[in-house]
Amino acid sequence: MPRGTAPIGRVMAQVAMVMNLDKCIGCHTCSVTCKQTWTNRPGVEYAWFNNVETKPGVGYPCRYEDQEQWKGGWTLDRRGRLVLRSGGRIKRLLSLFSNPDLPAIEDYYEPVTYDYDTLISAPAGPDLPVARPHSLLTGRPTAVTWGANWEDSLGGAPEHAGGDPNLSGEWAERVKFAFEQTFLFHLPRLCEHCLNPACVSACPSGAMYKRVEDGIVLVDQHQCRGWRMCVTACPYKKVYVNHATGKAEKCTFCFPRIEAGQPTVCSETCVGRLRYLGLVLYDADRVGEAAATPDERDLLDAQRDVFLDPHDPQVIAAARESGIPEDWLNAARRSPVYALISTYRVALPLHPEYRTLPMVWYVPPLSPVLDAVTSAGGNQDDPDHVFAAVTRLRIPLEYLAELFTAGDTDVVGGVLMKLTALRSYMRARALGEDGDEAALRAVGLTAQEAQDLHRLLAVAKYADRYVVPAAHKEDAAALTALENRCPVETAGPPTEGGGMPGERGVMLGMPTVPRRGTPDAAAGGRR
Repeated sequence: MPRGTAPIGRVMAQVAMVMNLDKCIGCHTCSVTCKQTWTNRPGVEYAWFNNVETKPGVGYPCRYEDQEQWKGGWTLDRRGRLVLRSGGRIKRLLSLFSNPDLPAIEDYYEPVTYDYDTLISAPAGPDLPVARPHSLLTGRPTAVTWGANWEDSLGGAPEHAGGDPNLSGEWAERVKFAFEQTFLFHLPRLCEHCLNPACVSACPSGAMYKRVEDGIVLVDQHQCRGWRMCVTACPYKKVYVNHATGKAEKCTFCFPRIEAGQPTVCSETCVGRLRYLGLVLYDADRVGEAAATPDERDLLDAQRDVFLDPHDPQVIAAARESGIPEDWLNAARRSPVYALISTYRVALPLHPEYRTLPMVWYVPPLSPVLDAVTSAGGNQDDPDHVFAAVTRLRIPLEYLAELFTAGDTDVVGGVLMKLTALRSYMRARALGEDGDEAALRAVGLTAQEAQDLHRLLAVAKYADRYVVPAAHKEDAAALTALENRCPVETAGPPTEGGGMPGERGVMLGMPTVPRRGTPDAAAGGRR
């Protein structure tokens, strides 16, 4: 049913992120600041809540995108119903103490330290002392053979990058890893804070939950029993096990900063200014329907249809009825995330075929398109030549389609053509020319929209990139009650025991902060 004719159900708000991959330089500042903020404790030395991968490459952990091996995300059964790829309740119960679908430490990397004391206390002699690596897990000498950033800028690509699960099909034979014949781009990754999180559904103890207030997915450390089903179920492999506490940990979307109206640490410190944060209003009653869309290539449009127009009077009225405050509605109207996803339609989700409805989206990278025009003997000022060159870029459309559109090259090609037309138009404007508005109309943009999109993608100010409303004082009591659902734990003995509660629906783990205006809001209980 088209969004314009569908009745509006339960309106909820989600904090979401968009990243412009054309601006990522692979400096890893976001990873380092996230590491220093959230995973600088014993037990999570190997965990990177935010990491920057070089594509093509096997990623971190190795081949995490191969769901035939790791069984992450959702799939449809014979009746077209959503089921976890990792199996139902009985299968998870039988594998509770021996889960075969978990990455080993070798798939991440063994964290090490170095014997620095040797450098300091070694006696004078003819040989230079060496600080040898020691495992932080066993304390024994080890060798450094892999790492979270091992493939940085195609390091070791001839040996490893061919194992990228996205390099499938006959077109992959065109991908070369020889000098001046290959391609690369950087892909920052963090927890997707999905609308339909598989990790929440798979958790036997109910420790994983999605907050009603802002959609952030967290782990209750007091409830977690370390069953690790969440690690298997997450198709992005962004849930980690703290080997010191035996409990799951993951990206928290820097919720203390979000509650204060501040951007996440990775966004705040991003050198390339490629991250955008904002609110998206969505119809929670249509999440299950969208995730169960039969054709994988229709999942992108299905998820976009779940998002609601914050300028629509009917949506505003339904949102107010759901208890969403006015400043949040104003933030949703100014959201750069909604603009890039739904207004300009240049942002795409990472692997929509996992059916988790991820909420971290990407503007795909555009290779030097004018170089492609020149090499093909075309005219850089001819829009037809420029559009045709999009299909001959060094980054194959098929590869980007495997990442962002479930293999649909038409959709990702359309986004790249829109970005190409925008670039050509603004280039002409910068040179004092009028620019070809016909090329803009061909990709669905007006001259004013092109200038607005250019400002957002290229020179947006801080306040335009991050539109995050603060939590309300009237929710302080409910937010304080979350202290017994601590998302971060210090080192200690793993908790034993645990149970297997009954299955819950598609939108699982409804969290502890009730939406304002609901009957149970005063009690601060769970829905």
